[in-house]
Amino acid sequence: MAENVTVARPYAEAAFALAKAGGALAAWQGALARMAVASADTQMLECIADPRIAPAALADLFLGVSGDLSVEQRSFANLLAENRRLTVLPEISELFEQLKNAEEDTREAVVSSAFPLDDAQVKNLVADLERKFGCKIKATVEIAPELIGGIRIALGDQVIDASVRGKLAAMAVSLKN
Repeated sequence: MAENVTVARPYAEAAFALAKAGGALAAWQGALARMAVASADTQMLECIADPRIAPAALADLFLGVSGDLSVEQRSFANLLAENRRLTVLPEISELFEQLKNAEEDTREAVVSSAFPLDDAQVKNLVADLERKFGCKIKATVEIAPELIGGIRIALGDQVIDASVRGKLAAMAVSLKN
């Protein structure tokens, strides 16, 4: 939801600045991911939406299920609870990850393959993508049997489709024209 992203952006930027200053980008990314999962739980959402629960009690409850957090991370969660912003934690986590990737000159790629890829194939593919795009690539591999054969790579808004299904679709379009 666009509104949630707008609300989440200043919190994500503040968390990023704090994490960067403390040299703890990876720790903050993990903590925000855990907090995002906790805040998206249906029972937690019911508690967050209940106006009868005081922000301090909500913060205590939330911190109890969020796992091990540093002092700064606990203060951040307390601030979100006080401002009734715990529901935007998934967006904060996503925006934080984008800021971290930009800082580290890293892009995320989703590699869909018709068949499982072994570690060597993934490593070679990532190396080729890093050469092509001039940045570090974090690849997530998923199996997509509907591709019939080959792979499909999505890097943000760019898609490289080297699948049999993609080639068949392109052939069908050219035959219709």
